[in-house]
Amino acid sequence: MSRSLVDQYDLITYEDLNIIGIVKNHNLAKSIIDAGWNQLVRFTTYKAAYAGKQLIQVDPYNTSQVCSECGLIVKKELKDRVHSCSCGYTVDRGINDAKNILKKGSSLNRSKAWNVPSRRMRR
Repeated sequence: MSRSLVDQYDLITYEDLNIIGIVKNHNLAKSIIDAGWNQLVRFTTYKAAYAGKQLIQVDPYNTSQVCSECGLIVKKELKDRVHSCSCGYTVDRGINDAKNILKKGSSLNRSKAWNVPSRRMRR
């Protein structure tokens, strides 16, 4: 997966997550550990540096709460899997989060990044 990311994109942006803190939450621990998040980040970092690509960590604050379309704060619990904003934008929560992470990384990088596909969901 890390090779695919580095081969496909010039800019890779991800949240600077506190994995140790997250793993203390027993509801999230198994998912995070199973996903091998730290290993993916390490491999991607190494391969991106070797290939001359950019890898940017962003502050995870509010990436899951901000509407990626209008910027409004839309409070959600972890169990809420759909982002639905009063502006009319409804999309899978993960897509909304990814767009916000990309925007933060792009603003830090000030260059064009890859497009996160937008798959609107029906209400």
